[in-house]
Amino acid sequence: MFHTKSRGPKARVAILVFGTAWIACCGLARAGMISDDGAAVVSTLEPQAVYAQLAVSSAVLDKDTLDRLPELTANAEAKCLAEALYFEARGETIKGQMAVAEVILNRVDSRKFPNSVCGVVHQGGEARYACQFSYHCDGRKEAYHEVEAYERAGKLALIMLEGRPRSLTDGATFYHNLGVNPRWSRKMAETAEIGTHVFYRAPTVLTQN
Repeated sequence: MFHTKSRGPKARVAILVFGTAWIACCGLARAGMISDDGAAVVSTLEPQAVYAQLAVSSAVLDKDTLDRLPELTANAEAKCLAEALYFEARGETIKGQMAVAEVILNRVDSRKFPNSVCGVVHQGGEARYACQFSYHCDGRKEAYHEVEAYERAGKLALIMLEGRPRSLTDGATFYHNLGVNPRWSRKMAETAEIGTHVFYRAPTVLTQN
């Protein structure tokens, strides 16, 4: 769904037209990342560079920002992250979706979970109701009925994978919906409550000499 459009002359024109709106919506000029002649500078950027700059900018991400982004080809990791964001958090704000993305990426960095996004997202999916993310083993086929929501999830996934700072959940590797109170949460340290989700990290274990 999110893929790279042609990078020939037509693509360059599209990015040039896109430039002025990009400055207004994403704040790259305010962040000191482009010159005053923003449209001209943005027009020279490859789509990948646009995502890379967003990953390190202080610009607030919202639906309008993501909708204006150029499309990119997604690799397997981005597709897996987009899938999880769509099914786990498409009803959340972009901030709420970013928080869920943080949990997944924090798990990738942890020795207690698989070391890839796809491995984390699909962990335990071999058996029904044994997976880490319930949508993956609830017996229903994954279908993307909300195209715009999926495209936004894909663009957000690409930005997060570019290294966007994970500053929302304070290292969380678990979360649950506010509507439930799982037993495991009592053993965890709560780090944040964003939208309809509560986030946790495993408590620090102090070793004795």
